[in-house]
Amino acid sequence: MSATPSAPFYKRVTPGGWAAVAWGAGMAFTALLRIRLPGQEGPDVFPGVVFLRWDGLLLLTVGTLLTLRGSALLARRPTAALNHLLVATVIASTPLGVDAIPFAQYLAVDVALYAIAVGRPRREAWRALLLALGLLVVYLAVRLLAGWSAGTTGTLAVALTALVAWLLGRSEGQAREYAERSRAQATEQAVTTERLRIAREMHDTVAHSIGIVALQAGAARRVIATQPEAARQALAEIETASRETLAGLRRMVGALRTTEQDDAAVVVAEDVTRTPAATGAPGSATASADAVATGRPAEPRGLPEMPGLAALDRLAELTGNAGVRVVVRRVGAPCPLPPDLDLSAFRIVQESVTNVVRHSGADSCTVTVDQRDPGTLAVTVEDRGPVPGHARVSPGPGSGYGLTGMRERVAVLHGEFSAGPRPGGGFRVTARLPLPTGVTPR
Repeated sequence: MSATPSAPFYKRVTPGGWAAVAWGAGMAFTALLRIRLPGQEGPDVFPGVVFLRWDGLLLLTVGTLLTLRGSALLARRPTAALNHLLVATVIASTPLGVDAIPFAQYLAVDVALYAIAVGRPRREAWRALLLALGLLVVYLAVRLLAGWSAGTTGTLAVALTALVAWLLGRSEGQAREYAERSRAQATEQAVTTERLRIAREMHDTVAHSIGIVALQAGAARRVIATQPEAARQALAEIETASRETLAGLRRMVGALRTTEQDDAAVVVAEDVTRTPAATGAPGSATASADAVATGRPAEPRGLPEMPGLAALDRLAELTGNAGVRVVVRRVGAPCPLPPDLDLSAFRIVQESVTNVVRHSGADSCTVTVDQRDPGTLAVTVEDRGPVPGHARVSPGPGSGYGLTGMRERVAVLHGEFSAGPRPGGGFRVTARLPLPTGVTPR
């Protein structure tokens, strides 16, 4: 059973259906005006001779058939439908013996004007209005030129009613257009925000590990002939960082895929990345052997799936193995942080440390987590500049995406971000993130 409620009855009726209903109501009202109702001395309007004859009834029948035809065309061919309704109005008004097109005979035209003004382009809506008003003017002019009486006041009332129906339709149409544009803009903004989030996560996940891999590869290349044990250790660290990067990418891709085929591909990728690498690194073979012996998968040596500030020590260990010592200082009483703020703070530190490894040439950096202010979390990463003999992984300037990503993360959390050279040399990155109310120290 569907949980979607059905639309109201008046929403289920098409504009053509409402035009036919309006015509029927107008014909009923016209007939009631020409008969004596209870409590009246006589009918409000004299029926006229033609109205009671067969030719008058024939004209009313033809007008009704044209109206039904126009109502059926209103959704597909609105201009043709309006033409049918206008002709039907003139034909039906002829046997009534009136000096102007009655309001009751114009109800169906008003409904068509409203429908056209709501759903059709502005130019087409204007043409429909001019056509409907033009018919009233032509009908009045023909009677005046023929020397017959003309109901100018009644025609003005009918024209005013048609104009009001058209204006209501235009207002409804513009409201729908605005709502549609707002939905499209909101959807586009959501897509852009998600793309930026994914780009930041991919950059933060990959950049740090690739920097470690590049640094370790360079170290292994330099000592492979003289210190093979150190080279093997460097290769083991490269394998660990590579597996961590693959795992992070696999998680991100798995979250984006929805089809069964894509899910199967993710499972295959997981199986492949769990297979011991044929590099001769001691860590992979030992971990695989332990996993087979115990019947459990080996514990990951990299960062957790959703890291936070609690993983800073592991980040410092991984970066230290790559040749850059990271000193983590915690100031103030720690307090539980919301997951999004905890992850963002870690990513800011991770990207800052990655920049130190790749671009600074420094052999150490300091990470300070300041939680003395109960309403603010402050993280600072700084280095003292290049050290002679310590080569940069990327000698040239960076792309700038890392600083941009950090600034975007801080802006999303309504914090403050600064990055620039230190007075005594080196570089400093500082982010101050406001804590939500209710977060208290442990």
